[in-house]
Amino acid sequence: MLNMALPKGRLGDKVFSMLERAGYGGARLAENSRCLVVEDEVSEVRYFLVKPSDVAIYVLHGAADVGVVGKDILLETTPDVYELLDLNIGICRMVVAGREGFTPSRRVLRVATKYPNIAKNYYDAQNKEIELIALNGSIELAPIVGLSDVIVDIVETGSTLQANQLVVLEEIMPISARLISNIASYKFKNAAIQQLKKALAREVTV
Repeated sequence: MLNMALPKGRLGDKVFSMLERAGYGGARLAENSRCLVVEDEVSEVRYFLVKPSDVAIYVLHGAADVGVVGKDILLETTPDVYELLDLNIGICRMVVAGREGFTPSRRVLRVATKYPNIAKNYYDAQNKEIELIALNGSIELAPIVGLSDVIVDIVETGSTLQANQLVVLEEIMPISARLISNIASYKFKNAAIQQLKKALAREVTV
């Protein structure tokens, strides 16, 4: 069987629907979403339902042959895997956000984020010196209480920023879900992986 790691949550729901349309048992996945392992004997695929940030880890170490993961996670953790297809779902933006009209008043910019590597690479490219403040949640609070000048985070609709009187100051890059493959699996299970890739590619809408 082809082992596939899928994210739980909102992104997972979109992936399930896409798999269903592609003929890969997405309906049963949605129905059995409390199970961590679901087998589709017809398409010969075994699905692992995991935390979104863990998908790439399962694929990297070969526990899963393929997986679906956000581009943000790939950029942040840089796992040694193959990126096969942009699924054009889970679309959002990686941005710099802060108070409207913010202008830096100090030489070193304080940046709060869950994505320290992405933030560092972005500001390094601008030769901008920053102080990174790593947070795991409630990122929007940081500039409100003076912990940071700005935040680097993912924005989908912008409603959370708006609710906290913050605005997008700079857009770093667009983000979407990607189909990835373990390097060894891509060689030894290439036929099955290519079949899955082609089936999903037909369901991608631009």
